[in-house]
Amino acid sequence: MAHDTVTDVFEEHRPVLMGVAYRMLGRVADAEDVVQEAWLRWSGADRSEVREPRGYLVRVATRLAIDRLRQLGSRKEAYVGPWLPEPYATDFGDTVPDTAERAVLADSVSLAVLVVLESLSPLERAVFVLREAFGFPYAEIAAILDRGEPAVRQLAGRARRHVDERRPRYEVDPAERRELTERFLAAATEGDLASLMSLLAPDVRLIGDSGGLSKAPSRVIESADKVGRFLNGVARKGVTDVSFRFLELNGGIAILILSGGKPDSVFQLDVGDGRIQRVYVMRNPEKLLSLAEE
Repeated sequence: MAHDTVTDVFEEHRPVLMGVAYRMLGRVADAEDVVQEAWLRWSGADRSEVREPRGYLVRVATRLAIDRLRQLGSRKEAYVGPWLPEPYATDFGDTVPDTAERAVLADSVSLAVLVVLESLSPLERAVFVLREAFGFPYAEIAAILDRGEPAVRQLAGRARRHVDERRPRYEVDPAERRELTERFLAAATEGDLASLMSLLAPDVRLIGDSGGLSKAPSRVIESADKVGRFLNGVARKGVTDVSFRFLELNGGIAILILSGGKPDSVFQLDVGDGRIQRVYVMRNPEKLLSLAEE
């Protein structure tokens, strides 16, 4: 196989490899490391025996991600404050034209689902990602993980029950989410507490992630009154040389707040029943590096 062909084949499958690795690991840098290692193994492999490159590459990337998950097993226990996945740009563009497929991919990479996936075992997480996000048949997942198909089906059922029990039970309408996100930003920046409170569900929760490296709540804040007053206080203090950008992260609209042109924080909302159900605030500077403009 010519070098250009070797590279072209790998680049064709890079998006799915990155998608699997990120959903497994929750960090862009870790996922990129897995994809790079998969490339090294692919470029050095005896490809004459590879009948299906996509399956081979996904198998390599999945096993590498499982190994890395096991190495990082204690990261949540040692993490300062609540943990959230690193924001991940997910503008599918024309690469996923099917509306139903786009919805599945967006849901599987959402912050709410990825937080739940953190509590699964590495094998359960791999099975869930391969099956639910990318639709791999059980037999193919069994080959990827070197497990029997009955065992894989059992893992899939356990993972699905776990996710269903813990994930939010409301449907997210993209247009409604966009509208509420824009109204949320306007109310917060204008210091309009009444308007802000009107957008929040009574039992809204705010989860802030700083990793101890910047200011953010060290615990989850619950109730519309507490969340609203916290956000109003943050808005009053302000950010130096502030600017805002809307962008698509983790399958949904998000607000990137910049200070002097550099990422300061990301806000993303979960919306249901016409109200904001969850507010995610990401302020760990290490997790915002990928959002910095070149």
